[in-house]
Amino acid sequence: MSGFENYGREMAELDREIVHYAAICGVDLSDQAAVKTCIEDPHATWAADKARQSLRGLLMLRLKLETEMLEQGLSPGSLGSK
Repeated sequence: MSGFENYGREMAELDREIVHYAAICGVDLSDQAAVKTCIEDPHATWAADKARQSLRGLLMLRLKLETEMLEQGLSPGSLGSK
């Protein structure tokens, strides 16, 4: 176990942060291609863009949490779902 004691609460808090940074960066979270680009294609200019880097890190953390939840037999739900 990764130390996440309450998956639902942790996921909700993580999603709030992701939504916040996505709004700052102008990333549409319903656009899977845009989200995938944030995760997999860090541009050289992103190093100076702290909000974009934060969003990328949060998205990667969410993927890790989703994976752990699935391994525990739990359903992580979609990004932003209640």
